[in-house]
Amino acid sequence: MPIALHHVTQYLYDRHVRLGPQIIRLRPAPHYRGRVISYAMKVEPASGVVRWMQDAFSNEIAEVSFPDACELFRISVDLVIDDLIIHPFGTLLHPDACDVPPVYDSPLIKALAPYRHLEPAGALLQQYLGTIDRSTRRATDFLLAINQRVHSDIRYLVRREHGVQTPEQTLHKQSGSCRDSGWLLVQLLRHCGFAARFVSGYLMQPSPPAQPAEAPSVSHADQIELHAWCEAYVPDIGWIGLDPTSGLLAGAAHVPVACAPLPAAAAPVEGNVDTCEVDFSYRLAISSLPSP
Repeated sequence: MPIALHHVTQYLYDRHVRLGPQIIRLRPAPHYRGRVISYAMKVEPASGVVRWMQDAFSNEIAEVSFPDACELFRISVDLVIDDLIIHPFGTLLHPDACDVPPVYDSPLIKALAPYRHLEPAGALLQQYLGTIDRSTRRATDFLLAINQRVHSDIRYLVRREHGVQTPEQTLHKQSGSCRDSGWLLVQLLRHCGFAARFVSGYLMQPSPPAQPAEAPSVSHADQIELHAWCEAYVPDIGWIGLDPTSGLLAGAAHVPVACAPLPAAAAPVEGNVDTCEVDFSYRLAISSLPSP
């Protein structure tokens, strides 16, 4: 059953301002395993000039330039995808899964270098790494265990502040947003020998079809939110999505829009603006469409 997504991002400024080129990362990434039926993006003011391209990490991005000053910058995205059934656990059973730590051959080491870069490990991160079981076992079993470990140890909270916490901050607070726990898991995996990358995207949870036997009081609501998680590279298998917010593997509900070595390079919107006061808001909605 197709699913339609409507996403509006709005920046309302307290005066006319000049916008530098704005980078928008809100199109499903090339490695998304679902089928994109249609995609449309509209920017306001309408004078904005949109140029589509791929960045260094193969993400589909739009660069928007505005010739005139403005008081409003709005991005509207309409996306329709197939509600495909993806079985992430099939990856865990792959017969070619390597052991821990993974061994990357020379060409892979060079290609994956940005995803193996280690941030300096503070005292808390070093202490946490010391508690992780790194005994020899299948890499997929290790990934599932460390993903669930971060889920258990880091309490999820909605954090409106800009940016991503460092692993030290997340471990100190023992809490964080999805992007904070995702970045913590990226760094943990890199210190354990894995190539890992930060992922931003949508988490889509459409309501199931109503059943005839359900009582009138039973209701279902479509749910969608902006989300962030992590992907680790396993030789002979590829990138495996891990969502420490839920402790589960990334599956059909996860729609990646950008993957990068650093969180800043996967931000949905990025760009300079004159100094001003900004009223930021966004709205997300999904609905299930009749099958063709």
